Amino acid sequence: MSKNIDSEGLRSIVNDYDIFYIDLWGVIHDGISLHKSAIQALEEISKAKKNYVLLTNAPRPNSTVKTFLKKMGMNEKIREKVYSSGEASLSYLKKNYLNKKFYHVGPLRDFDLFLEFENNKGKNINESSYLLCTGLFKNHDEDLNYYKELFKGHLDKKMICTNPDLVVDRGSKRELCAGSVALVFEKMGGKVTYFGKPFPEVYNQSINNKNKKVLSIGDNLNTDIKGANLLNYDSLLISNGIHKNEIKKEGIEIVSKKYETVVNFIQTELEW
Repeated sequence: MSKNIDSEGLRSIVNDYDIFYIDLWGVIHDGISLHKSAIQALEEISKAKKNYVLLTNAPRPNSTVKTFLKKMGMNEKIREKVYSSGEASLSYLKKNYLNKKFYHVGPLRDFDLFLEFENNKGKNINESSYLLCTGLFKNHDEDLNYYKELFKGHLDKKMICTNPDLVVDRGSKRELCAGSVALVFEKMGGKVTYFGKPFPEVYNQSINNKNKKVLSIGDNLNTDIKGANLLNYDSLLISNGIHKNEIKKEGIEIVSKKYETVVNFIQTELEW
């Protein structure tokens, strides 16, 4: 059974852990502004001499995410804790695909992920040897059927997905993410390599977590909580996020079972 810590706060369990993996979007900010109580919680974690990683499924390098957070008003000390799925995928691409032609599936704003090998970006999907998915095209950001047509005849190519999230809430608006496009490709019979939560590599790359007691904090059962479960970490679900309406309607026990996850703790918003 999930324990609600709304009244006791994160402070009630902080001493039980060495490292905290904390999601950014949905926990620390909503895509538009920072959550003040969450920022305070980060500061208090540091005061308690505990370590944390702001682990995000952002399909961009760490540096780009940090610039975005700086514009929001996040201080440098906290920004230095960022590690993104984009950074993890970039390391993999440099090692394995640096000289191969790719077709980029996603918005133009994600171009900084492949700056070092942008000359290998194909204008046409037919001339590519693999697909690099960072999201949805700006003009096709709500229609997944478009991608079904796009991928026909190209299922023999491998897809690298830099953000396993299916959806994200930008303020009050829900948007599709790269994971939804990759799922279309998989259901058609294509093979996808994912970078980001819930897959272990992004956790292990971000910090030395060997023999550490870990708590993973996030608002997404499919990524944040499932990732914690796969790695045998404890988990804290922020309920005022992606699953807000589901939890209000059915309760956390039913919703967590629906997603085949185990939630150790639940909190409406991240608060100390």
